[in-house]
Amino acid sequence: MTVDDKTILITGGTGSFGQKFVELLLKTQRPQAIRIYSRDEWKQVQMQTRFDDSRLRFLIGDVRDRNRLYRALNGVDVLIHAAALKQVPVAEYNPIEAVRTNIEGAVNVIDAAIDNGVPKVIALSTDKAVHPVNLYGATKLVAEKLLIQANSYSGPRETRFSVVRYGNVVGSRGSVIPVFREQSKGGALTITDERMTRFWITQEEAARFILRCTDLMLGGEIFVPKIPSMRVTDLAEAIAPGAKRKVIGIRPGEKLHEVLLTEEEAVHAREFEDHFVIEPEHPFWSREKSLGGKPLPAGFRYTSDGNSVWLTPARLKEMLKGL
Repeated sequence: MTVDDKTILITGGTGSFGQKFVELLLKTQRPQAIRIYSRDEWKQVQMQTRFDDSRLRFLIGDVRDRNRLYRALNGVDVLIHAAALKQVPVAEYNPIEAVRTNIEGAVNVIDAAIDNGVPKVIALSTDKAVHPVNLYGATKLVAEKLLIQANSYSGPRETRFSVVRYGNVVGSRGSVIPVFREQSKGGALTITDERMTRFWITQEEAARFILRCTDLMLGGEIFVPKIPSMRVTDLAEAIAPGAKRKVIGIRPGEKLHEVLLTEEEAVHAREFEDHFVIEPEHPFWSREKSLGGKPLPAGFRYTSDGNSVWLTPARLKEMLKGL
């Protein structure tokens, strides 16, 4: 698991994932250069001040900008595609913009990576891409399909594409945790449905898993980490013990429970100690390329409500320290 002497580019690199991934790379690896590709100049200035490392390169650009991506990917060895419009309500209200960033942006990443000969591309996905009920999830589902099938487009060229799909990130801006923290200061916590469950992973865990997948990937896999679930009521108790709660009902595009691996995908998936690998069903893939693992039982589904590992309020409090 190494990217020593490699040049890595992270799209959306000033986001919470990019910050943690860069921290991990600088701490555990010896990269030649890390290119931060994003459209927010102020966040780039803040990130440059935070890390103050000559190996970082800050490139202003948008994944919608095909020409800029072509230039930025010249000489890159590993591309981590993290850029996306991720807020569910924002995507619902601005659907065309979500399509242009999450779908058309993925197409631009694919074309630019293949034409620049980038050896490895890993794209970040979400549990919301599985059986999507909102536009954000639908765009990420399409992006997954595009990126996996991009292995056919690259043909004999060395560029290979894989996807990492995981759940809610503890402490990220898009999670309910910052909302609960703010509400706990002066009022009731708003809960959409007390039966709700979610998968949870820390930024550190996500970053380490993705780094590991850059080493494991052959091209075409969807990697799914085994991560714990938590009930929203336990989450509320961990954030604000004894606080009042107000049930407001499920919002448009929201699920009671999340799915990371479907029954249909399980047919062509393999299980490992701490993760699953969904293998592609396309001509470019053969069983001989398998990473190993064991087959899943008939009817298997990996869901937040059917999980065998659960977060306790005490464990969540530990994970939240320092956030």
